[in-house]
This record gives sequence, C-alpha cells and structure tokens, in this order.
Amino acid sequence: MTEVTRRRLIKGLGRLPFIAEAEGFREFLAPRYTYWSGVLTETDFLSRLYDLGELPSTDTRFRTAFEDIVQHRMANDDWADDWIFDDPRFGLADSDGKLLEFLAEMLHPAVRTDLAEVERLRDLFNGVLVHDGYELVQVDAISGAPIFAPRRIGSGVPGTMKNLIFAAIGAKPEIVLADAVNNDIRIVRNAENCLVYDRPLAAHGLTWAEMAVWWADRESMIGATAQEVSDSLHQRLDLSLGDNDAERRILHTYKERYDRLGTDIPALIPQVYLHYDPNVRSHYPPGTAPLPRQRMDFLLLLPHQARVVIECDGRQHYADEDGRASPRRYAAMTAEDRELRLNGYEVYRFGGAELVDRPQTVRRLTAFFDRLAARHAA
Repeated sequence: MTEVTRRRLIKGLGRLPFIAEAEGFREFLAPRYTYWSGVLTETDFLSRLYDLGELPSTDTRFRTAFEDIVQHRMANDDWADDWIFDDPRFGLADSDGKLLEFLAEMLHPAVRTDLAEVERLRDLFNGVLVHDGYELVQVDAISGAPIFAPRRIGSGVPGTMKNLIFAAIGAKPEIVLADAVNNDIRIVRNAENCLVYDRPLAAHGLTWAEMAVWWADRESMIGATAQEVSDSLHQRLDLSLGDNDAERRILHTYKERYDRLGTDIPALIPQVYLHYDPNVRSHYPPGTAPLPRQRMDFLLLLPHQARVVIECDGRQHYADEDGRASPRRYAAMTAEDRELRLNGYEVYRFGGAELVDRPQTVRRLTAFFDRLAARHAA
C-alpha cells in the first residue's frame, strides 16, 4: 500500500461530510473530523487490537503506551487527532495488514453505532483502497449490524458460509429445505453419517482449534484434554476417507502440521459437500447429471474469504471403468475446476502417483502447505 493511499485515508477522515436526517429530508452539514475511535475512548478502541500495557511509552515519565495516551490525549490533549497513523508502535504506517485491520475495526458495531456513518466510511475506505487492490467486505453481522474484514480485490469467495457438511460415511444424507426463503436446510435421513459445522465463520476462516471446540461440545467431551479432543476429531475425519490411502496421507501430513505449528492454523476439512443433488447419478441418462462433482476431497477456509480446494486424482478422474483414457471425464473435471475458480475458489490437484507411500511424498505435501500458507499470509 502506498504512502499516497495512507494519506488519502487520513485526509478523507478529516473531510467526511456529516449528514443529518429528519422529517423526510437530508441535510449535508459542514465537514467534521470523523474520530477513528468512534463511540469508544481511544484507549478502549486500541485495546481491542493491541495490548497497551505491553507496548512501551514514548514519554519517559511513563512505562506503558496506555499511560502516555491517557496523558497526551485525555489530560493534556497535546497530540494531533490523527497521531495514531504515524506512531511506529502500532504499525499503521508500514504494515498493510495492521492498517486494514484497523480500518475494519473502525466499522465494528461496538465502535460505530450509526449504520449510515458506517456505510459512508466504508465507501470512503474502499474508494481509496481500490487503487492498491484492497477492499473491506462484510463477513458477519451482530444484531443486524455488519462486521467487515479486508481482502484482496478479486480474491476469495463472495457471500457467507451457510452450510458446511463434511466427512460423510455410509449412506448419503437426505436434505430438504426447511425454509427456502432463508436457505435453512434440514437433514431428514442419514444425519448420523455426516458432520455439520453449525457455527458462524469468523473473518480469519476456520481453524483446527475452533473445530476442536465445536467437536468437544458436540460429543460432550467434558473434562477431556485438548489433545484427546483433537485426536478424537482426527479419527472421525479419517473414517470418512474409507480405503483411500492417498487422501489419508494428505490428512495425516496436515495433522503433523497441527502438532508442529499449533492448532490456530486453518483446519483441513475432508469430504465437503460443494453441490447437493438428492438424486443418485443413475437417475439421469449417461452424461446428463446437472452437478458433475458433489464433494470436494479437502477444503481450507482461510482469511479474507479465501477457500482452497485440494483434490486427489485417482484413475476415476480421467479413465473409464475399463481403464482407458476418457476425454469426456477429463473435460468434465476441468470444466468444473474453471467454474470453481471463476467463483473465487482456489483449486489444487495432486495426481495419485504423487501420493504413494514414500518419504518424498511427505516432503512434497509439507512444502506445498508451507507455500500455500505463505501465499495467504495476512
């Protein structure tokens, strides 16, 4: 992000017009400064993003950032209103990620209660950020008030996750629309064969730690250790892979990643329903099924609404039952990949031969996940 963009944002906050609405008319009043802390004090706002008791003071009379902010913004008021944007302790001048997180927090319902002001600020931010390829998008809501998060323009999948159905074993779940207007679904048969993550998706995506908390609640694992919960969840996910050893090597390699890096990294979710057709494929004449692929082998839900699909290609992806190459099957697979990418998904495929039981397979997968994490680093 350029210095020009940063300065435009600060200048824009100082010139944002205030709109008064009453008796059916709108009146533009004189421009006023839009305080970045909203209805909160500056220390309360900053405490949502930083530990002010750990950051140092710039005033030798005090020890912490909290103390010198109170002194210079509340007691003396001898710092400029936009001091925060140039203070190196907060990184807004040299870190795109920190600045974008700061701007998104300015729009949070706990910070700003006037929805009209939130909309004006978001328009201001996005109108400036677009030149550097960023935007703020709604990712959630509290009591009808939007919550925003930053993302790269053109990246990620628009919309909100509503149904995460995965790790199916046994007979296919039968799904109906309980409320078609709200897109509320209900599994009316074989619900015990699949898992349904029924919690809101945070702006940072879905981590293994969050999955484990959900699993512990679902299974009533009261008193179980974090490791016991994690192992139990992994074993259930492993069951959904059946006898597919290639996919199992992907899952097990990623489990080692949790052990090595901790559980606050994205969860690798197997056998996720992407499309759902209540009819079996044999219901249709050959080659006419409307949904070419119903489940993804693996899905990662990452920050900024990024969704990564990982596919493990066995012979059935490119050959007929007799083992002969099938241009029709290959064309259907590539067409579906194109559709996914145009909808914002990232798709990565591994050939079955890449996932045989050899030491280089683990190294290959580890290197892939390392590079993927670096690509999506905040």
